[in-house]
Amino acid sequence: MRWPCFPTLHRRESPMYRTQLSHHGYQFPDLRTLMAKATPARSGDYLAGVAAHSAEERMAARMALADLPLKTFLNEALIPYEQDEVTRLIMDNHDHAAFAPISHLTVGDFRNWLLSETANSQTLARIAPGITPEMAAAVSKLMRNQDLILAAKKCRVVTAFRNTIGLPGHLSVRLQPNHPTDDPQGIAAAMLDGLLYGAGDAVVGINPASDNLPVLASLNQMLDEVIQRFAIPTQSCILTHVTNTLQLIERNVPVDLVFQSIAGTEAANRGFGIDLALLQEAYDAALSLGRGTLGNNVMYFETGQGSCLSANAHHGLDQQTCEARAYGVARHFKPLLCNTVVGFIGPEYLYDGKQIIRAGLEDHFCGKLLGVPLGCDVCYTNHAEADQDDMDTLLTLLGNAGLTFLIGVPGADDIMLNYQSTSFHDALYIRELLGLKHAPEFADWLMRMQLTNPGGQLLDASLRHPLLTAFGQSGKVA
Repeated sequence: MRWPCFPTLHRRESPMYRTQLSHHGYQFPDLRTLMAKATPARSGDYLAGVAAHSAEERMAARMALADLPLKTFLNEALIPYEQDEVTRLIMDNHDHAAFAPISHLTVGDFRNWLLSETANSQTLARIAPGITPEMAAAVSKLMRNQDLILAAKKCRVVTAFRNTIGLPGHLSVRLQPNHPTDDPQGIAAAMLDGLLYGAGDAVVGINPASDNLPVLASLNQMLDEVIQRFAIPTQSCILTHVTNTLQLIERNVPVDLVFQSIAGTEAANRGFGIDLALLQEAYDAALSLGRGTLGNNVMYFETGQGSCLSANAHHGLDQQTCEARAYGVARHFKPLLCNTVVGFIGPEYLYDGKQIIRAGLEDHFCGKLLGVPLGCDVCYTNHAEADQDDMDTLLTLLGNAGLTFLIGVPGADDIMLNYQSTSFHDALYIRELLGLKHAPEFADWLMRMQLTNPGGQLLDASLRHPLLTAFGQSGKVA
């Protein structure tokens, strides 16, 4: 198959990046400006004052970017090396041997190569350590939605803890039984609901309302009790700040995964109260517990376009490039799961359904290209110009793109965080539509528990089913 090539124009003339379009000359003073101007239009970049002023300027920037050698990103840091530890992490850990097969390409050539038959799953896995987040962000800016879907589909990222996540033809679901008061009965009911619908093979993950350590400990213990009682091949996670999780580990609380929200700049991460040294400490602590049975991927990260811009910590970068740099942070710690909470930050950064859909496809492509097990919280806030039909569209596109996991919320309406996500029924839809399977170990458990038939379809659970009788009114396992 032959793919249409992205046109390349004039080579850069230092110190400016220049190109000619429609008898008009455009110049961009530095690489970060070029990247920002080449980005598809979105409200966050306009708010930050970094977006292109017109569609013509945007196309001119893309043409100049297409002609840029990939090697440029190894020689010209978007944020100075001495000012940002994320930049240092990216540069210091770059795998030059993995980069060698594509080192001669421009960004435009790289796009064409990614869409070619040469770039198969095995080849993409080999070169992933040689791709920097900035390279991934740059090439995504030249790609149509269909390009992002096709290229991401070819990227295979497999991780494991108590089950295996990311296998081709599989899709996992995070069971998200949040409750606004951390009520055990409410959490237990939502958890039970999700398990009966076959959700939970990615993780059973709770966003707690409280930072109170005894409450967090009790939630961890409750989830561990259920998992151990029924021998569920999955993992749990309380999505609290990493410092809280470290204290729980010190108190011998049964912690499976360490969670943290991360961003793509040192300054934005400081706003989250973290740095790379703290993440390393948490990673080492979780590994020391040895709670995984099939693998030792122990971290769970969440990201989202706009976090650096909202913290005024973007250094003039566009929000999508910042997001790709967050995946560079994630990659270093070999996570079990990482997902973009794509529409959660609100319309100030992704205004409507079109922008949310595009951002979700970009995020998924960039993460998978870098070797990160990327999932997506396909979501929006109620004040965005978006609705559930937009989420259906994004979910369907991501399912075809090889999404690692999605979120399962009762009724898609998260009463803890007040946003609209995807439901257990949405997971059933995308599995049936595309023939996507559960994680294999979880699929076997569902069949043993008589929740699914050998083909993976749900069965009606009897009122005497062990899961239905196990939860008392207190929300504790009977």
